[in-house]
Amino acid sequence: MTTYLIKNAKPYGEDAVDLLLADGVITAVGTDLSADGAQVVEAAGLIALPGLVDLHTHLREPGREDAETVETGSRAAALGGFTAVHAMANTDPVADTAGVVEQVWRLGQEAGLVDVVPVGAVTVGLRGERLAELGAMADSAARVRVFSDDGHCVADPALMRRALEYVKALDGVVAQHAEEPRLTVGAQMNEGDRSARLGLVGWPAAAEEAVIARDVLLARHVGARLHVCHVSTAGSVEILRWAKSRGVQVTAEVTPHHLLLTDECAETYDPVFKVNPPLRTDADVRALRAGLADGTIDAVATDHAPHAVEDKESEWASARPGMLGLEQALSIVVQTMVEPGLLDWRGVADRMSVRPAAIGRLADRGPDSHGRPLAVGEPANLLLLDPTHRATVDPAALASRSRNSPYAGRELPGRVVATFLRGTATVMDGKAQK
Repeated sequence: MTTYLIKNAKPYGEDAVDLLLADGVITAVGTDLSADGAQVVEAAGLIALPGLVDLHTHLREPGREDAETVETGSRAAALGGFTAVHAMANTDPVADTAGVVEQVWRLGQEAGLVDVVPVGAVTVGLRGERLAELGAMADSAARVRVFSDDGHCVADPALMRRALEYVKALDGVVAQHAEEPRLTVGAQMNEGDRSARLGLVGWPAAAEEAVIARDVLLARHVGARLHVCHVSTAGSVEILRWAKSRGVQVTAEVTPHHLLLTDECAETYDPVFKVNPPLRTDADVRALRAGLADGTIDAVATDHAPHAVEDKESEWASARPGMLGLEQALSIVVQTMVEPGLLDWRGVADRMSVRPAAIGRLADRGPDSHGRPLAVGEPANLLLLDPTHRATVDPAALASRSRNSPYAGRELPGRVVATFLRGTATVMDGKAQK
């Protein structure tokens, strides 16, 4: 294994130091370090952060390898500064058995660019009728601890209660796609004056908020852990704030696109901006940023959702919802949270590494731990970011197999120069190493 000596990096944007990476861990932190035979990485002006952890990634394999594979998605993740991603269960076949989650886990091991952590389905086939093999998935080689029917809501309250009870015994968490399906039949975008004017069926904020309110009460009753996927409304933030103030074990995530974009994007009828939950209003975006800043929202998660051309480049109504997110996630957080002074670099590390790793139960998994500090003896999972770099997003240059980026043509700040997974460089000079 190569030993790396990173010179003059700024951990968490603070004083410049040298970092020595050897045998998968950080072996020294200080000034004027030297090490015989080490590969020197000049990092003056670069910010060092713990490797990012994504709680919500769609890798599409098995079943839709035309849109993404575990390998191509892993490459995109590494280029974005991630060292671990949670692969959602809505594959084909669905990841609702030990066999499928182990297949996804082994594909991630083979790619070797990030740790791919499979998410198990809550219900068989994501159909919301009966619980999947939760215990078998938890006991499998994939060691599943996050369970989600994402793309579908676990709408039946009795079934959701049973899922929370079962997963509690596994020291896991149910990650809910909060959408009351009877309120979103045919929905195309955020419900409001703009949807009425554009002639597109609206997706009301209450459809998300009602499920979150129900589920935090269920989680409190059961004493279980609940995680809310892709929070998108101001009302949802208020419900989460209320629940946390009363000791409910609830965590939540927000996507980069919900921190930046609004339903104004639908004015173009460009289906690249169609997503579930939909882009909301300026007021919602402000509330989401404030909720992330004060910790009501625990994490930024990409909801990276690649789609093949035929599924996305069509008229709005027939296009599949979803956006790419892995490669630009950190840049969006820099633009929406760091530059306005809502988060410092330790705050970014907390929301994109520390808390996601804790939610996914990765922080204490021995030598593979993620979300750990940049300190001697800790796993060498980290990234180097050039915060001064600005570049225009070109979908054709992305590592993903798909091209449905909502950031095409936007100039964004920040560039991941290097990513290290347990001391091995997966990205160097902005280029993937595999």
